[in-house]
Amino acid sequence: MNILEELNQSQRAAVEYNEGPALVIAGAGSGKTRVLTFKIAYLLQQGYHPWSILALTFTNKAANEMKARIAAIVGEEKAHYLFMGTFHSIFAKILRVEATRLGFSSNFTIYDESDSRSLLKTIIKEMGLNDKVYKPAFVHKKISLTKNKLILPAAYSSNSALLKNDLRDDMPEMAKIYLNYNQRCLKSNAMDFDDLLVHTFTLFQNFPDICNKYQDRFDYVLVDEYQDTNYVQQQIVYMLTQKKKRICVVGDDSQSIYSFRGANIDNILSFRQQYNGAKLFKLEQNYRSTQNIVKAANSLIKKNTLQIEKEVFTCNAEGEKIQYRSAHSDKEEALIVCKNIKRIKREDDCNYSDFAILYRTNSQSRSFEEELRKQNIPYKIFGGLSFYQRKEIKDIIAYYRLVANPDDEEALKRIINYPSRGIGDSTMAKISDCAIENATSFWHVISDPVHFNLDINQGIAAKLSIFHSLIQSYIQRADKEDAYELGADIIKTSGINKDIYGDTSPEAMARQENVDEFLGAIQNFVEERREEGRIEEAGISDFLQEIALLTDIESEDEHGEDKVNLMTIHSSKGLEYGTVFIVGMEQNIFPSPLSASSLRSLEEERRLLYVAITRAERHCFLTNAHNRWRYGKTEFCTPSCFLTEIDSRFMSVEEEVDMYENTAHKEYDERLNSLRTAFSMERQDSGRYLRKKVDPQEAEASSITSINTSQGKLSIGTLIEHQRFGLGKIVKLEGTGENQKATVEFENSGSKQLLLKFARFTIVKS
Repeated sequence: MNILEELNQSQRAAVEYNEGPALVIAGAGSGKTRVLTFKIAYLLQQGYHPWSILALTFTNKAANEMKARIAAIVGEEKAHYLFMGTFHSIFAKILRVEATRLGFSSNFTIYDESDSRSLLKTIIKEMGLNDKVYKPAFVHKKISLTKNKLILPAAYSSNSALLKNDLRDDMPEMAKIYLNYNQRCLKSNAMDFDDLLVHTFTLFQNFPDICNKYQDRFDYVLVDEYQDTNYVQQQIVYMLTQKKKRICVVGDDSQSIYSFRGANIDNILSFRQQYNGAKLFKLEQNYRSTQNIVKAANSLIKKNTLQIEKEVFTCNAEGEKIQYRSAHSDKEEALIVCKNIKRIKREDDCNYSDFAILYRTNSQSRSFEEELRKQNIPYKIFGGLSFYQRKEIKDIIAYYRLVANPDDEEALKRIINYPSRGIGDSTMAKISDCAIENATSFWHVISDPVHFNLDINQGIAAKLSIFHSLIQSYIQRADKEDAYELGADIIKTSGINKDIYGDTSPEAMARQENVDEFLGAIQNFVEERREEGRIEEAGISDFLQEIALLTDIESEDEHGEDKVNLMTIHSSKGLEYGTVFIVGMEQNIFPSPLSASSLRSLEEERRLLYVAITRAERHCFLTNAHNRWRYGKTEFCTPSCFLTEIDSRFMSVEEEVDMYENTAHKEYDERLNSLRTAFSMERQDSGRYLRKKVDPQEAEASSITSINTSQGKLSIGTLIEHQRFGLGKIVKLEGTGENQKATVEFENSGSKQLLLKFARFTIVKS
């Protein structure tokens, strides 16, 4: 069987070359896995023993898929003996054999993240440190990144820069914690995930005979996704291959997006300097995407200076251009995405699973989840939790539920000791027993513990009284204040705000973004009802009713996989979809504000967008909003700087928005000609063509024909721009004084009746 016949010329050249170090730069969709698979099969056909081939991957899934493909080519027996797996699994096997050299026994325990954090929590407590400052999750993250840079406890303690950073973070005892943690792991005969790498490096460095043993054992070393390797991984691979120099690494510098995990793009960029005489192969034919998508992605990534030059191309159809859609608000952005999902599904006769909505941060999923549900479009969150299932959101909602219904037992149990009030499990058990015995609710027991003979001491009674008073104060305000006014104050005065915003770790920042997004959802809920003259329906209970379906995910039918995929761009790497929506293309979202610190960071953000675009096979949409709720207020948004970097020949812009400036305060007359004037054109809706027309005589008979407002004169047919709903045409006016109302047909948001004294709009065209 001549397996080389199944490869293109570039792939074949990369597979055949085995004389020395090789770097294979595999552009997006160019068949990287195919090349690795066939190269290993080719090595076996050339007489290499399977146990002498070491193949390192980043996921077990990738290793298993490749091994299965190899088995289909060379047979199960040969494939079975391949030394193939993730860095951690392969090095764990080596350490099982050699652990005694490092003071461990061969049956050492491998700590997962939970185990590591539990041990750190114990150490922090034993050292008498404040766990609100030395948060175990944050401490663990710092230690992990330090290990991956091969900075061990002794080196850490003498590193003035690291010690200075710890002082800045108000964590001067980090070095002692790190040392204590390492000593405790050794004493417990345990290694964490990072130790599997660090101890392997130490083993090879300190014991040349062992390093030599494995250098002799492995005749060929292959590494997948080399652009994602960190310093310790790169060093181990280098030590293993110094004797024979038979190494092939495969990856794409244009898809290096994991520096926050310790990945170092310099590993792939400097490979040919590290391995003198290494041969470079470029896989540049994309088999996934249309020509316009490939060319658009190329035009973007060429703006990076840190890269290995390549020209990705495709022989696929030209296809449609990348579509850029600018919405007036995040609400309208979600509407635009949903409308296009329905249209493309109908036109292409495809499945929902062929669609992906990609966002920069998890908090952005909220508006899309809500709109998808309203339009009965099935979806799933890939690699994460639905917005309303995230812990910080469920905690806040539990407070709201208790205010709306103090007899809600589950809500009370969730938040009675969050944030921590010193009300533990034993106290809750007593409250539960008391409530059962008296056939009453937990809340009634807490309200009058003496009456119900609750067996608690004075200290616990005082804590329960403080909690009861806090919730009772919210209950008394519930009928007087709207959901946003009361809801925002609950987050602030309950202690949630201090708990979530008192941390600077990446995980904490993600929670903060979720809370900001949640507050935005509440404010939108209240403002929409105020504008529609329904402010009496904008309380906490009304808001809970509005989101009830969104939070009841457990009860929905989870069978079947035909669902729209929602995920962060980082989670999308390696995946592909017929249609991709890349949303939130705005400054301070994408690129992230954190990328402003350096050119290197900005270039990684650009690579992240390149990854997102190249997930698309046939259709790719970029969307953003003119304004969205962020950080406690409505912000006018500037379109992402990356939008101007994509060659305009490969991008279709629905609205002629000036991408170099913030357009929020500009007159929109100049771009009206380029809008899809849906109110004077035929529009497709649910398979039927409708024409939005207003009969002047009918309108005059049923309503007022014009009204003077603070914004100017409104008439039947006036085109307005609403802050959240976008462009719309007035089809009806009615009422007098403070009760003046306008019925507006919005381009994307449908029909809305607005109470004009509260409506946020500008007149675009009278």
